Amino acid sequence: MLCACPEPVEGFSVVKNSMSNFWKSARRWLPGVLISLAVIAVILYFVDLRRLAEAIRSADYRLLLASLTISVGWLAVRGLVWRTLLRERASYRDVFLTLCEGYLLNNFLPFRLGEFGRAFLLGRKSGLGFMEILPTIVIERVLDLAFSAAILLSAVPFVVGAAGAEQVAYIVGGVMLVGLVALYFLARYRDWAMRQFDRLSKRWPRLHKRGGNFLESMFSGLTILMDGWLFVRALFWMTLNWAIAILQFYLALLAFFPHAQPMWAMFGLGAAAFGGAIPSLPGAVGTYEGALGGALALVTGDQATSLATALIVHLFSYLVYGILGTYALSTEGETLMGVYRQLRKRQEEPGRASGQ
Repeated sequence: MLCACPEPVEGFSVVKNSMSNFWKSARRWLPGVLISLAVIAVILYFVDLRRLAEAIRSADYRLLLASLTISVGWLAVRGLVWRTLLRERASYRDVFLTLCEGYLLNNFLPFRLGEFGRAFLLGRKSGLGFMEILPTIVIERVLDLAFSAAILLSAVPFVVGAAGAEQVAYIVGGVMLVGLVALYFLARYRDWAMRQFDRLSKRWPRLHKRGGNFLESMFSGLTILMDGWLFVRALFWMTLNWAIAILQFYLALLAFFPHAQPMWAMFGLGAAAFGGAIPSLPGAVGTYEGALGGALALVTGDQATSLATALIVHLFSYLVYGILGTYALSTEGETLMGVYRQLRKRQEEPGRASGQ
């Protein structure tokens, strides 16, 4: 008579746990995948792919090369933005290379891990705490969305049939302004905020200890909002950064539309920023092309050439970030998947919230 063995039950338990973990993870990445796939399906349905290929073949590649070259300058200035927000406590070389690494991670890894990757990788090089660095990235992103909303609002009056975008820009710009003000008050009244946290979390010792360390580091990173001159400098570099972005995109636009106007570039960039902010596949695949191509189609009436422009501009970002980000990782003996595994391991260790 055969005896019953526990292995099948254990095997079933392992499979059940694996499926449970899979669906928990899917709640995070599945919406972005579905949104990207839906946008790609709409693009493929409405756009004439033959005309798309012809538009790419007939583009002025001299202007595209100039746009590609300027994109490196854009990255260089973005490094100055971030280093200023860091109160110049890290070398420019470390900041620039880490920035390239972060954009590379965002293009290929899910969950916007590039933002956490930047804080993690720069923390190892500079000696700054992870939660000292992360708030500067949050501030940078808030400023980005505020600038994109302002640029979109500036361009909307010159764009026919784009009235709906104006309301979106007002809403997003208002939310970002409220967020920035909230961060300012947290930095200004950090002692009061810490006292409230201590009072409310005393009954949970682990939360009290870990959360306290987390908030201390986060508030330290927000102190730039209390330094008026330093923040003005950050705004100056961010303004220059966006001006370079407009020039870069305008040149790419001229390569496809010789009679393009600068306002088209501003409108397209503003729309692309919002397209890149919604849930999607890594690198905003689909949503970026949908937002930018759709915005350009509104002003040009040419869906195929507008999509060709969006595809080439997006490809350029992959090319620049891929080359510079891979070089930066290689100088540290790292690989894309190696950093990904380290980040996932870090996410599974909540007790290290304020560490390096």
